[in-house]
Amino acid sequence: MEIQKILVVDDEADICEILTYNLTNDGYEVECALSAEEAFGKLTSEHSLILLDVMMKGMSGYQMAETLRSNGNRIPIIFLTAKDTENDMLTGFSVGGDDYISKPFSLKEVTARVKAVLKRQKPDVPSTPKKFAYKDFSIDFSTKEVFVGNEIILLTKTEFELLKLLVENQERIFSREDIINNIWSETPYITERTVDVHIARLRKKLGGYSSFISNRSGYGYRFKLMEI
Repeated sequence: MEIQKILVVDDEADICEILTYNLTNDGYEVECALSAEEAFGKLTSEHSLILLDVMMKGMSGYQMAETLRSNGNRIPIIFLTAKDTENDMLTGFSVGGDDYISKPFSLKEVTARVKAVLKRQKPDVPSTPKKFAYKDFSIDFSTKEVFVGNEIILLTKTEFELLKLLVENQERIFSREDIINNIWSETPYITERTVDVHIARLRKKLGGYSSFISNRSGYGYRFKLMEI
């Protein structure tokens, strides 16, 4: 089995040391960076996940995540932060984070969250390639790519899985609880507001096709084709 590689980014050396020791004992290969700037120099395609502190000198964790996502990097990111309000958590998700752990944290919680996020990243069992297309909007389910015209729309894995869930079940309205159970079944502490944030980000990226994702008040979300 291939060993998964994790990049820990935190300006507190003792936290880096503790996380490195425990994650290594859990079978991961761990590399540390004491700043976002240093992390950019160490991050490679071999890394499977980033544990990223929010409050650091220089570039913050949120800024690093935004930079990665704007450059098309979809590596899973778990934020580590002493800020634990709902708005802080939603900010983390809005910049492309996959999970959010408040400090002080238990090492068991970190391990559980890492396993849950990495499990979501495992490739699907190969199947017959499927595509969805309407006018110049298309989804290639085999390559996990979304296009409007010839332009590829960069989605995080969570955003793609959310879109896929809705598109493959166009006759169904999904409540926020349904979506959490389908997309975040392995991740604790996900709230209904998290769903709204991801839907809002997904709609924004779909541009002129955002109206395909509709919200029926009191019931939930669905994907429905309509003339635009």
